[in-house]
Amino acid sequence: MLDFKNIYRLNEYAVTLYRIFLAYIFYFVARLLFYLYNQDLFKLGGIGDLLALCFWGIAFDTTAILYVNLLFIALSLLPLWVNTSRTYQKTLLWIYMTTNLIAFATNFVDFIYYSYTFTRSTFASFESLENEKNKEELLLSFLTDYWHVFLIFFICAFTWTKLYKSVKVREAVPSKKLPYFLSSIAALLVTAALVVGGIRGDFKHSTRPINMVDASRHVKAPEHANIVLNTPFAFIRTVKSSDFKKMEGVPQAVIDSTFHPIKQYKDSVPNKPNIVLFILESFGREYLGSFNKDMNIENYVGYTPFIDSLAQHSLIFPNAFANGRKSIHAMSSILAGIPSFKIAYTSSPYANREIKSIISAVNEMGYDTSFFHGAPNGSMGFLGFGNVLGYDHYYGKTEYNNDEDFDGIWGIWDEPFLQYTADVLSEKQEPFFSTIFTVSSHAPYQIPEKYKGKFPEGTLDIHKCVGYTDYALKQFFKKIENEAWYKNTIFVITADHGNQIYYEEYQKIVNRYGVPILIFDPNGKYKGVNRDLAQQIDIYPTLVSLTGYQKPFRSWGRSLISDTIQKPYALSNTSTNFLFMRDSLIVVRNDENTLGLYDIKDKGLINNIAKKNPFKTKKMEEMTKGFIQDYMNRILDGRLDAENSTETE
Repeated sequence: MLDFKNIYRLNEYAVTLYRIFLAYIFYFVARLLFYLYNQDLFKLGGIGDLLALCFWGIAFDTTAILYVNLLFIALSLLPLWVNTSRTYQKTLLWIYMTTNLIAFATNFVDFIYYSYTFTRSTFASFESLENEKNKEELLLSFLTDYWHVFLIFFICAFTWTKLYKSVKVREAVPSKKLPYFLSSIAALLVTAALVVGGIRGDFKHSTRPINMVDASRHVKAPEHANIVLNTPFAFIRTVKSSDFKKMEGVPQAVIDSTFHPIKQYKDSVPNKPNIVLFILESFGREYLGSFNKDMNIENYVGYTPFIDSLAQHSLIFPNAFANGRKSIHAMSSILAGIPSFKIAYTSSPYANREIKSIISAVNEMGYDTSFFHGAPNGSMGFLGFGNVLGYDHYYGKTEYNNDEDFDGIWGIWDEPFLQYTADVLSEKQEPFFSTIFTVSSHAPYQIPEKYKGKFPEGTLDIHKCVGYTDYALKQFFKKIENEAWYKNTIFVITADHGNQIYYEEYQKIVNRYGVPILIFDPNGKYKGVNRDLAQQIDIYPTLVSLTGYQKPFRSWGRSLISDTIQKPYALSNTSTNFLFMRDSLIVVRNDENTLGLYDIKDKGLINNIAKKNPFKTKKMEEMTKGFIQDYMNRILDGRLDAENSTETE
């Protein structure tokens, strides 16, 4: 009997299955930990809902585990005669633990990172790191702030290794090599078929391999898809992926009447104003008191006294949303009106093409254009994309040239860098257009030592940083208010994306993308509260109006001050689903299907009314598909300006 087992390798196959099964156990543990770290962002009905999501996650775990263990499985099953030797088994141990623990570790990153991006990390996440020169400092900061995550990882790694070693392959040499070889080949072929089916998600020839969007098939709320997913799967499925593909089906007349992709404004602007555009790092709308007066949040507290005072003399949009999830997404959305979906447009193969933007528009008008970011030059890809947009000047940590004000991780503290920015602007010839991207309201949520205790700690780590950046803005305006150029300058304040969430209202999936938009004219021309839907891609056409640029241009957004044709709408993307808002409705779609229709007040996407409103669902679906179709085709065809567009308005 023993010889039979050796010839047909029953012990080896059983041990290999056991080792693969261990991966499933630890992926289950990682999913539970992911939920526990982020449970405030997931509204589940109870343990039953969580276990159901874990069950649906097995298919995604299977794909990831099989991909990661392809080499290990092959080496475990090949008939090499020496498979059971100690040396060979030790080699298998190193291959198994190295590949599996590297993949397993990516889940632990999302224990923390998910609360900032609201999506599983993908291969595109590297876009946020590839331009960073301070990777070592960031890692050290992460190690220090989230030591408990590393501790849990090492406990899991130690336990996994011990469990692996506890079941061993018996060392033996097969006595009959031909049956051994033939049975091994048969087992390899069967295993190969099973692996292919496991990686694809099933064995149907007509079915494409499961992807991230498939995680939404069995969930009650879109955000629950991130519990079904695992991070290794998200990385694997987005390697060399592209969001961009030719689309058709929606008549161009529908697209033109809904979004008016080619616009032309005739705003009369006798004196070209200077424009100063602030993009505030991680300034979710939740933190600004002036933008939450009508939210009916019990015991609400804001952390921006200066912006709130400025808002009383400004035109503000408290119902505005981000069109992406990261800082680099905001760059293309705000400045060029190009939103980002699964991956950023700026990390796509098309990002280096010349595009029309507010920068190219004001450059034509004789503006001096500049970009200020206190981080090391090139951080976050801003310098590269800034060059594509055509800024005349870039001012970063290099130009600031004083590391005494360096925060040690991200860049120059906001207060001194904004003072430096004010000095540079005061030396510029008018008119000028300047973009200022702040850095201090960022993990690990530090403020200068001299200000410890000055700003309210609040209920989240970021709150004191929000207070500090708000104070830095106050000092900036205090410094420039007597400058000759101040009265002829329009200031726009927005944010790249949200960050940590405290209030339940902002835990709702749609509100997670809430950002402020504020327009301040020292002469008092723009004042009030506009509660219409607004979004980051509206800022480009708004700036076109403010500067008086009168040529046709491509924009899916609308001028927030002068557009009387296009209806307000807003669009965000969770990396797996599109959220499209217009009139009184929200539609949710993935790449292929409409998942639900919701009342605009239902920001948590709780009550799906699609079946009760088939006509409205179809209409909203067509508009969403039309936007995506026009977006994809224009990018692929290089039609991101008005001159080479095929449409006429």
